[in-house]
Amino acid sequence: MNQEESNFDKFERYVMNNIPIRLIRLSDMKFVVRSDVKKHFRSSVPIEDSLYHPSESVRYAILSHRWLDEGEPTYDDMKADTADGLAGYAKLNNFCKKAREYGMEFAWSDTCCIDKNNSTELDESIRSMFRWYRNSAICIVHLAQSETIVDVEHDEWFTRGWTLQELLAPERIKFFYKHWTPLTEDEDDKNMEPTEVMETLERATRIPFDDLFFTPGPFRVDKRMTWAARRKTTRAEDVAYSLMGMFDVSLQVAYGEGGDRAFCRLIEAIMQAGDPSVFNWKGQSAEHCTSRAIPQSPQSYVNCQFLEFDAERVEVTMTSLGLRVPLAILPLNVSWRRFDGSSTCLKLKCPLCPTIEIDFTSYDHTNLFPEDIGRAMSDEYSWLYALGVVNYSNIEGSREVLGIRRKSAGFILARKPKSDFPPGIQPTDCLGITIFPRPEQRFTRWTLINNGGLVAVEFPNIPEGSVVYIDPDYLQSVYL
Repeated sequence: MNQEESNFDKFERYVMNNIPIRLIRLSDMKFVVRSDVKKHFRSSVPIEDSLYHPSESVRYAILSHRWLDEGEPTYDDMKADTADGLAGYAKLNNFCKKAREYGMEFAWSDTCCIDKNNSTELDESIRSMFRWYRNSAICIVHLAQSETIVDVEHDEWFTRGWTLQELLAPERIKFFYKHWTPLTEDEDDKNMEPTEVMETLERATRIPFDDLFFTPGPFRVDKRMTWAARRKTTRAEDVAYSLMGMFDVSLQVAYGEGGDRAFCRLIEAIMQAGDPSVFNWKGQSAEHCTSRAIPQSPQSYVNCQFLEFDAERVEVTMTSLGLRVPLAILPLNVSWRRFDGSSTCLKLKCPLCPTIEIDFTSYDHTNLFPEDIGRAMSDEYSWLYALGVVNYSNIEGSREVLGIRRKSAGFILARKPKSDFPPGIQPTDCLGITIFPRPEQRFTRWTLINNGGLVAVEFPNIPEGSVVYIDPDYLQSVYL
């Protein structure tokens, strides 16, 4: 394949998959589709340029704003040429004017460039929106409540769910005040230097400066979720849908499923990458059909403990029994306990490392059995407890071993005794099968008992940056 074919193939693939379905042609304010855009820019594709990227040819402006309660021009309004009498048309017109000043020939706005009556188009648009903002030549942000730089930090634009990705995705951003005057004289306000605008963005969003230059992916989940925790969406499901692009996952859009179900699906999709940070949350778990390891919302990650995770990944699989996760199971003994009606207070010690003590209070009624509490102090009825370490390393050498770090994190797990064994017999006709007597005691599977995700532990005798090698027999698959 020669260079001309290669660049044209690249260009056509990009146009048909990586730009919005529909754009506004600024010369006449009419809609064009991808095939029109392809024809328009095709002549700009270089024949001989091994470093060519189609974004150099296909340039469009994209709008980020706070929707009006009513009066935004829709796709149908624009098609019928009835949009100019609506309250939001002046904003659209000003956006297009600024786009022309940037030398753009095409522009996109979420108010009118999506046919929301077409469920297939709506689904593709929501799944692709992060990429569309990423690939824009300039993102024009209208701060409708700000007239000075002092106002910016309190503008409602910083409280909406969808505008988070609209801040993080674009490589170039230009901010405008309420009356469409620019915040700065710079062409691009997303500056690698700590300018007044960038410092204001950092304060308003609580996103560290370096993270404003963003790479999407399902990692550092605990930190990134906090950026969305204070934001609101009109539709409950959009809390999850607006985060798909940030975490580089894809969900089928199903308005009506409810916010809780949508967020559970988002977390399940993120978990497939195996980054342990997704478990670092606090509070009540979501009402998931099989798992108690799913948080309720981005707010669950607020005030979570600071934990560092390296590149090690955890195998995570959702099953009918719960979330199956292989954990390094370290036993815990109860050194002190108190039952207090609605809670259980425990002090747990690890016999393998007596310096480790975990103070733990559970308010989880599903693991409190009032009829059992009177017997719970007796040895024959004692629960078993363990720390399920999640950030271990699988190390392969002459034999496989597990590596445990000085600073580790894990789940508090418990197993309840069971005495409801089925009757046992000693058959005489089972040739070749090893028969065991009826066990004296049986336990339930390990279950998650803490209200929230991980607890941090520190093994004091392990030097910083080192690991201690333990037998792989400590590794068990647990259903959370």
